[in-house]
Amino acid sequence: MMIKLCTACGTSYEERDSETRYCTICNDERQYVPVSGQKWITLSELRESHTNKWKQHAENLFSIQTVPAFAINQRAFLITTPQGNILWDCIANLDDATKTLVTSLGGLSAIAISHPHYYTTLQEWAKAFDAPVYLHADDSEWIMRDSPTIRLWEGDELELMPSVKLLRLGGHFAGGAVLHWNHDEGILLAGDILQVTPGCDAVSFMWSYPNMLPLPASTVSDITHRLAAVSFNQLYGAFAGQNITSKAKDIVMRSGKKYISCLQ
Repeated sequence: MMIKLCTACGTSYEERDSETRYCTICNDERQYVPVSGQKWITLSELRESHTNKWKQHAENLFSIQTVPAFAINQRAFLITTPQGNILWDCIANLDDATKTLVTSLGGLSAIAISHPHYYTTLQEWAKAFDAPVYLHADDSEWIMRDSPTIRLWEGDELELMPSVKLLRLGGHFAGGAVLHWNHDEGILLAGDILQVTPGCDAVSFMWSYPNMLPLPASTVSDITHRLAAVSFNQLYGAFAGQNITSKAKDIVMRSGKKYISCLQ
């Protein structure tokens, strides 16, 4: 069965018939349908027109991003640990070069995704590396293609490995999660559950980023309260350049207070 991707968000669907379909993810107010209308691309077309670039941020931390920019244009992260490797968040393009590089680094033991905007082609990644995919159960309605590799987790915390935990913060989505890695004074991979601002000296919190719809003060207070008990010095966001390489926790706490004060 042919797989088609929404060009606005990268979500993959099974092509069951020739009728025009709208992307469920983009029809939600947290995303959008472009003025030019709904457009689709096949996996093979994407691989022919795009490639992936890699960047090493630390000895055991790599980001992967598609060029030229595709859909939302988020980056994925590969964490390498003695217990196995983890892919954090997902990008739609999984080409042969990426498969080779991931395999050469030890493959994947787990895939974890922050929220539905980045589910993209998780099914292809999971199949290619025989890895389970961890998604929060609160967001299960947004899974557009089922897969036996999907593991729905519940609650506010899930330990993937001795040094790696998923933390549900909510906000942007009910199951919105971040990844905490107890490594090098603590590293937080935040997707856009926390949105790093252009100066990399603050973060923001939104229900819808493209439509600029804020979160209530109570939700932001709950997010910062949860993170107050977590130790982290670095934070990496969803997009290129969104790297806070020191004092990240102080920045998040300060940003939460500023956000709430603006709402009040």
